[in-house]
Amino acid sequence: MGRRPARCYRWCHGKSYIKSRYCRGVPDAKIRIFDLGRKKAGADEFPFCAHLISNEIEQLSSEALEAGRICCNKYITKLSGKDSFHMRVRVHPYHVLRINKMLSCAGADRLQTGMRGAFGKPTGLVARVKIGQIIFSIRSKDNNSAHVLEALRRASYKFPGQQKIVVSKKWGFTRFNREEYVDLKQKGRIAPDGSFVKLIRAHGPLPKAVSA
Repeated sequence: MGRRPARCYRWCHGKSYIKSRYCRGVPDAKIRIFDLGRKKAGADEFPFCAHLISNEIEQLSSEALEAGRICCNKYITKLSGKDSFHMRVRVHPYHVLRINKMLSCAGADRLQTGMRGAFGKPTGLVARVKIGQIIFSIRSKDNNSAHVLEALRRASYKFPGQQKIVVSKKWGFTRFNREEYVDLKQKGRIAPDGSFVKLIRAHGPLPKAVSA
């Protein structure tokens, strides 16, 4: 028996049902990679940032997330190279789906037992998203912005419901606006921290502040 279509599990009902010692035998999520591209690039290298944002309260299957990730990766890699961007999947599939398997072969009507054990067995994983929640984020150089936006547009067709693409005012994945980032950089107030930056505050030992 194949997978059920996404419309069967699109809406959020009740509390989330996660993998635990009580809920065992859960299949692995199809998506295993949540960071791809040039992950180790410093914050200075990729100033442009765009997000794919959910416009509905719904559930996105791990299969759909993997399909969207592959779509983005292939398109940008083909047009601007595999080291020209850093993509991050911002949602994780934790909610367990259940299915009450019924026989569907010839003569199954005499074998089926209706409601017995109707709670169902684990069949897959989905991520629950809210309105305004970020699904994918991509940072790159400004000259690749058109390719990034097109990749996110193509990836949005892998998901049910509405999504929107937003160009961030921030510098890459940092929490500072572009003008603010440049100003702090010139003043020597920020320190590199992977794909983010740390703000050097005016606290700490006096000799350290005087030497600076």
